[in-house]
Amino acid sequence: MAQIIDGKGIAGSIQKEIAEDVNFLSNNCGKVPGLAVVIVGERKDSQTYVRMKRKACAEVGIKSIDIDLPGDSSEETVLQTVLDLNTNPQVHGILVQLPLPLHINEEKILASISIEKDVDGFHPLNIGKLAMKGREPLFVPCTPKGCIELLRRSGISISGKKAVVVGRSNIVGLPVALLLVKLDATVSIVHTRTPDPKSIICEADIIIAAAGQANMIKGNWIKPGAAVIDVGTNVVDDPSRKLGYRLVGDVAFEEAKEVAGWISPVPGGVGPMTIAMLLRNTVDSARRASEQT
Repeated sequence: MAQIIDGKGIAGSIQKEIAEDVNFLSNNCGKVPGLAVVIVGERKDSQTYVRMKRKACAEVGIKSIDIDLPGDSSEETVLQTVLDLNTNPQVHGILVQLPLPLHINEEKILASISIEKDVDGFHPLNIGKLAMKGREPLFVPCTPKGCIELLRRSGISISGKKAVVVGRSNIVGLPVALLLVKLDATVSIVHTRTPDPKSIICEADIIIAAAGQANMIKGNWIKPGAAVIDVGTNVVDDPSRKLGYRLVGDVAFEEAKEVAGWISPVPGGVGPMTIAMLLRNTVDSARRASEQT
């Protein structure tokens, strides 16, 4: 039976560490870390994510700078908002909630965020450094960073292990594969064009599932004792639930937990870690700023 990786508990421990760091920076350096969260429009899911991020900031003492723009804001307005935040010394991290309305060029807006405040870790220069040997990005994307931290805090070694990443998105799959390579794992990426994915996944010591396909990875796809980090968050119908649905991962949890050595659940696994890593990146940015002044 697998050891269940308690992402919520681990994220709680990290947030306590972050609160101590915030307290130190505030009292010893006169620097209160500030995170600006920009949301354009009123998408319900985006509003929910932003509320969670702002609540998490409040819990650890990070100053949340809230910028809510109407959905019909021009690209120039959003761009100018980001440029103003780049020059604001009280802002150490800038997060633009995605997706943006269709009339706004996401790539242009994200590229305009100062690399020193790119706490989401998606600036091309940060991703480029992540991909290069001997270079270190200023920030690592939050969900991939959270996956690695779950492995590390669960005592799972990465160096020399076979790792399989299922999915190749810019947000999770590609950056987590690059992180695993940096940590000396031998990495394969399985995606929609991969023939016979089961044959590759079943050799893995570490599986990072980020395909966005409910219950794709079955118990008999998993090597006994493997570590499984399930990033997938999929909605499936469930008439027995009050809301008529439930959330499941990319891994068939009940089957997989009988075979794996470790497994993260959905919900309660990677999700809380993503926000914890966003807070960590923001505090690291504030510390860097305090050292430069």
